[in-house]
Amino acid sequence: MGLLDKVKEQAGQIAEKAQQGVAQGKDRLEEMQANKKFEALLQDLGAAHYAQLRHQGSPDAVQTALAAVDAHAKEHGEPDAPTTPGHTVDLG
Repeated sequence: MGLLDKVKEQAGQIAEKAQQGVAQGKDRLEEMQANKKFEALLQDLGAAHYAQLRHQGSPDAVQTALAAVDAHAKEHGEPDAPTTPGHTVDLG
């Protein structure tokens, strides 16, 4: 194998690794965007629930917000934990 062949092979390997890195970065970005959207939907749900409890808000608004959260979770999965520091939910 000549020197030129070795250089071409190494260039191909480098290009392949670069493409893998780009794909991983894209996947991570999409995951972060999905998590951010999930948090926004949860915030909307909380606001609708609060309005229902304190300001005679519509139960339909709560159901609509909950349906949006459920649809997003079905499509993207639920995050394992809140991604915003300091935001936790205590249901106990």
